[in-house]
Amino acid sequence: MEDSEKLAIAAHLHVQLRRKTGRVTDTEWMAGNEDYAQAMVAFALEHAKENQDEELTRLALRLQESWAGKSMQSAGAAGVNEDHSVATKAAEILRISARYIGGLR
Repeated sequence: MEDSEKLAIAAHLHVQLRRKTGRVTDTEWMAGNEDYAQAMVAFALEHAKENQDEELTRLALRLQESWAGKSMQSAGAAGVNEDHSVATKAAEILRISARYIGGLR
């Protein structure tokens, strides 16, 4: 799945979480960091189960599936370029996280 599609799903999930739970999320981080995305999926699914919210469940599962597809692709592509991809991913994480250093906006 393309990053733009993942970002769109994350944005929809963000809106629903904000409306239904009051939780503010970071859509870019959700689309760029699998651990954060999985944490938000777990939170959304828990809230959806408690409140029988089918729409929130659907969006959370879509985001989870988008990451599952990427994980499967990266597992199949591991090997020759493993060191390069790790370095590239680390550089990308540092670039993204640099925006969050400092005070509150």
